[in-house]
Amino acid sequence: MVFPSVPFAVFFPAVLGLSWLLMPHPRLWKPFILAVSYLFYAAADPRFCLLLAGVTLANQLGARLVGRVATKRGADLTVAATVVVDLGALAYFKYYGFFVSSVDRLLDDLGLGAPLPLLNVVLPVGLSFFTFQAISYVVDVRRGLCERASTIDLGIYLAFFPHLVAGPIVRAREFLPQLARPRNPRDVAVGAGVTLIAFGLVKKVVIADFLARNAVDPVFAVPESYGAPDVWTAVAAYAVQIYCDFSGYTDIAIGIALLMGFVFPQNFDAPYRSTSPQEFWRRWHMTLSRYLRDFIYIPLGGNRRGAVKQVRNLMITMLLGGLWHGAAWGFVLWGALHGGALALQHVTRGRIPALPRPAAWAATLLFVCLAWIPFRAPDLTAAWAFAQRLLVPGPSTLLTPGVAAAIIVVLALQLAPSRPIAVLHERIMSARPAVLGVGLAVTIMLVAAAVPGGAVPPFIYFAF
Repeated sequence: MVFPSVPFAVFFPAVLGLSWLLMPHPRLWKPFILAVSYLFYAAADPRFCLLLAGVTLANQLGARLVGRVATKRGADLTVAATVVVDLGALAYFKYYGFFVSSVDRLLDDLGLGAPLPLLNVVLPVGLSFFTFQAISYVVDVRRGLCERASTIDLGIYLAFFPHLVAGPIVRAREFLPQLARPRNPRDVAVGAGVTLIAFGLVKKVVIADFLARNAVDPVFAVPESYGAPDVWTAVAAYAVQIYCDFSGYTDIAIGIALLMGFVFPQNFDAPYRSTSPQEFWRRWHMTLSRYLRDFIYIPLGGNRRGAVKQVRNLMITMLLGGLWHGAAWGFVLWGALHGGALALQHVTRGRIPALPRPAAWAATLLFVCLAWIPFRAPDLTAAWAFAQRLLVPGPSTLLTPGVAAAIIVVLALQLAPSRPIAVLHERIMSARPAVLGVGLAVTIMLVAAAVPGGAVPPFIYFAF
């Protein structure tokens, strides 16, 4: 069920109204919100609910056993076994086909071709997100960073529909304490919630989908048909598209959660104003960045064991971060590029003069945009074909006034001083509910008018 869709437009107001009525009564609200979250997930495929329930029960069992095991080693082994279950589910559903196909091609190249059994495994929507959150729960319980939750609270945490299918990745210690006290409808941040939903809809439908139709998809589909001006237009357009698509989803998710009485962590902070790869990852998909840092980079040793091992740890972290996005070598290459850039930044820091800030920004933006090529391309062959066209002369046919305006406006807002924008947001959010309601209704009508054929494409991160 896509947020900007008619089914969700029917589903959410009904759920929100009942949720506000039941908020002061946790014994009624919790079963209700768990049931509607599973109903939301079942709209994709009812079978996925069985997997979600299985992951929930497995991690609750692991958390219970952690509290009962007498030794530190026993507790660590229990956590490890639970994490293996989570990663096993993720590996089977998301990476089985990728692994078998890769091994099959390798054997064929070596002259040892023997067809391996390849099952048609359906990827459950949001699997990467709720398995990562499940891992955060059992690990944080082991580390003493959060209390073991009741089974229904854990079920709500993993299934809560605003963040179920594409995040943001909300840590157990960020969400579970919010269930400990009854929600008060009078404390709901209506202004902030409605504003974020409106901004998210505009980002997704008016900007991201427009750029996809008019610049990105045509070039990535047949790069050989375009010259350098159109290929570079597609590069810039995709950088803006993926930002508006994913941050738009996040805005809607955070806004919906606020209307439900919950606060999610921020996930984007003007990433295209970054002046280094490290700063980019502090601003882009911030919840994933913190997760990779806390659950992979730091446990590997971080920067505590010398420069060589730090480079190794950065590369492993970013390679796994790339692979998390999908079972394809393009994602692995994208992760390797970012890992290499981060490693280069750490190795050269203090050894060579820093670039002036404008040059550092331009270099970082150029690197990030070019790294998106293997991320977006269907495979490495297509990515190489696309990259080869970057220097091939040709006419400019795709840089229309609309495409140029969308790219320039989004990048300009990234670079604009944050204070005036924050003040504008605050004024909008402090408007009267009636004004906000009218504003949201007008936004929805404008967004609907921008959708050709009445169908909104899925968010990009639904595939991850």
